[in-house]
Amino acid sequence: MAQMKPGGFNRPFRGPQKKEDEHKINEFIRAPKVRVVGENIEPNVYTLREALQLAQELNLDLVEISPNADPPVCKITDYSKFKYEQKKKQKELKAKQHKVVVKEIRFGPNTDDHDFDFKLKHAQEFLKEGHKVKAYVHFVGRTIVYKERGEMLLLRFATGLEELAKVEEMPKLEGKRMFLMLTPKNSSKK
Repeated sequence: MAQMKPGGFNRPFRGPQKKEDEHKINEFIRAPKVRVVGENIEPNVYTLREALQLAQELNLDLVEISPNADPPVCKITDYSKFKYEQKKKQKELKAKQHKVVVKEIRFGPNTDDHDFDFKLKHAQEFLKEGHKVKAYVHFVGRTIVYKERGEMLLLRFATGLEELAKVEEMPKLEGKRMFLMLTPKNSSKK
């Protein structure tokens, strides 16, 4: 048989509240007065004892949903159902989030026209799919003396993509790489 909660509640005793629980429930709420909301309950400010009594009469839990409000807002609901609904909402929000994918395209300072055109076509496909493009020129060994060539190459690349993309970051040198960041003009995927 289930052990009963202290305080005369008819619901099974949950034991001490876990630290990972983000909401305080029932006896763990410490505010002297609380604003109570819930189904079939008139929203009002009650003393903690009155709010707990209301929850007990409905055979539900008193859950603190907004501890920073003055007075704290508590909801009379079934705590396990409440936690389930919270997890469900978080999953839905996570599913709706758009993940930004950054595709990298690498050049050398002496990249010839055929390779340049090939990489330009790949970048166009990436941008049409809604991805960001990070193009960079990698300087190996003494090729760092050709910084101007690398910058010209990246600017030519940006010009070739100006119908599909806008420049987020102009070419800048970091170590042995010169970067150019492009974002799609229409951020919606096709």
